[in-house]
Amino acid sequence: MTDSSSGNEKVPSRQRQRFPDISSRAYEHPADRSALVALRKLSGFDTVFKALSGLLPERSLRLLFLSDSVRVSDAQFAHLNDMLRDACYILDLTKVPPMYVTQDPKPNAMCIGLDEPIIVVTTGLVELLDEEEMRAVIGHEVGHALSGHAVYRTILLFLTNLALKVAWIPLGNVAIMAIVTALREWFRKSELSADRAGLLVGQDIQASMRGLMKIAGGNHLHEMNVDAFLEQAEEYEAGGDLRDSVLKILNLLPRSHPFTTVRAAELKKWAESRDYQRIMDGHYPRRAEDKDTSVTDSIRESAAHYADSVRTSKDPLMKLVGDIAGGAGDLGGRLRDKFTGAGGAGGSQPSEEGGKG
Repeated sequence: MTDSSSGNEKVPSRQRQRFPDISSRAYEHPADRSALVALRKLSGFDTVFKALSGLLPERSLRLLFLSDSVRVSDAQFAHLNDMLRDACYILDLTKVPPMYVTQDPKPNAMCIGLDEPIIVVTTGLVELLDEEEMRAVIGHEVGHALSGHAVYRTILLFLTNLALKVAWIPLGNVAIMAIVTALREWFRKSELSADRAGLLVGQDIQASMRGLMKIAGGNHLHEMNVDAFLEQAEEYEAGGDLRDSVLKILNLLPRSHPFTTVRAAELKKWAESRDYQRIMDGHYPRRAEDKDTSVTDSIRESAAHYADSVRTSKDPLMKLVGDIAGGAGDLGGRLRDKFTGAGGAGGSQPSEEGGKG
């Protein structure tokens, strides 16, 4: 990557694997892609999207951060600026997005903007994380930028505020909240993709885990343990009964991010997968190939992921869904055999071997 202001190539502060021309498809979670497909199919979303794309005050948003936050540069928060350039170099993002630090004690970061992405991090986050943990977070936000998530995130923020303002209008809030709910579902899944991008940038799974633990429990690492933290995710998924499964869904619906323990478990699983190792070995989809990508294949991959998630989930509700689906599949096979005569001639009862077919 070349810094346009100086013409000098910027390289990471320590040696890390770089991914020239990497496509966001390399790290995008299948659930992210399928949720985005579902979002785009939502009735009225295209109309709202086109309308807001022209109405949202993009310039006002940029001026707001320029006037009331600190822009990261060689002169201000230089260490964050180095990390930002490193992240863009590693993921081969040719144009470095502007990044701002804004005063807010709550640890948070976001990538927003319609025409061009802006990255914003809070002072609470800067003060909470060490260098390697922060590097993963900045990589996470650069991953959002590379995936084109900033546009939908901006619309989600706008619609969430709008929903509060029109809540008193009969039925006015219902239509907006339907889109907000769908946007939140997609954004939660997009966070899993961005976590993977953060790992590709930092290339330090322990730093990624520490960062997530700190976001959950504050700056008390001496009191926390990664293995115990991941056990919480296991207990959360498997514990309780059907009532707890419903409560999990209700707890999740208002959130824009997945639960932190779940993010940690998902990221660790991906870090140990063959997919991650192949990327690190230089085998990954290129942006030059994006135009030839089959939408059908992406949907099929997403559907397979969901089916596998249901099959392997320990959540009581997901187990019930899997059992029902399995039973329905078995029933469908038996009905097919009955009406096609596959199990025996002349409409007789199918044999035991035919029943298994």
